[in-house]
Amino acid sequence: MNEQQLLDLVWDAADSKKAMDLIALDLRGVSLIADYFVICHGNSETQVQAIATEIRKKAEASGVRVRGLEGMDKARWVLIDLGDVVAHVFHRDERDYYRLEKLWSDAKAVERV
Repeated sequence: MNEQQLLDLVWDAADSKKAMDLIALDLRGVSLIADYFVICHGNSETQVQAIATEIRKKAEASGVRVRGLEGMDKARWVLIDLGDVVAHVFHRDERDYYRLEKLWSDAKAVERV
């Protein structure tokens, strides 16, 4: 699976659980951490866990190894490292506080159709 297909998989999994304010940032040429960040939020800990679980399940079902999964216990900021794509699933309060999109403002938002 290439990075674009993985990006689509993560996006669709998050969207299927009604993730709010989905955005994908293209980090190529900006950072060596990953090619893309997908950032979204849920309105409750339960929704954050549901979004993160769906991303993990879809990735594993497609043969993508989950390299890291952090934050599920508190569900305030869950990070799912899939290699080329890293998903950040926030609780809405933490998203407002950390403003990850502003921190990575050099990265361009990926247009989604």
